[in-house]
Amino acid sequence: MSNAYLIAGVDEVGRGPLVGDVVTAAVILDPAHPIVGLTDSKKLSEKKRDLLFDEIKKNALSWSIGRASPKEIDELNILHATMLAMKRAVEGLTIQPDLVQVDGNRCPDWSYKSEAIVKGDGSIAEISAASIIAKVTRDREMADLHLQYPEYGFNQHKGYPTKAHLQRLAELGPTKEYRMSFKPVQHVLLQHNGVIHAV
Repeated sequence: MSNAYLIAGVDEVGRGPLVGDVVTAAVILDPAHPIVGLTDSKKLSEKKRDLLFDEIKKNALSWSIGRASPKEIDELNILHATMLAMKRAVEGLTIQPDLVQVDGNRCPDWSYKSEAIVKGDGSIAEISAASIIAKVTRDREMADLHLQYPEYGFNQHKGYPTKAHLQRLAELGPTKEYRMSFKPVQHVLLQHNGVIHAV
């Protein structure tokens, strides 16, 4: 593999939700093991994503998860926290890539040769693979959070500010996993006198 040109694809999931980590993934695919069906994770069924998730982890040359916590999101803002999570994902790779391709319109401030590709998750196999790894990882974490706080419905809305989620948040107040700097959460915190909902 020493003569191969190694591309790492990077994508994030979870910039919009009110709760949980922003999760990123970096993936270097193996040209000797092409994976059929890679595309933007949002366009795949949950079953198909789960199958591809296992196949990517098994056949990729290297893959890594990066994340930033709600506390880091509150301290840095969501954009800078996402960039930090992307850095962590690439730094976690066991192989150094020659080029990093990032979904979106900007790359983190790092030393890697890189390019940002708008809608890259639907056109670049490595970015598609990263989007699948990140989405399945975060969705499973939301399912785990649902077991802890079933009354919020995290298994349904995955933390995004849907009408049902905002209603439950208003009634119950935020848990410690919420992003306190996000406006809907700040609004509810004021109504609940800053009290955090506990299990």
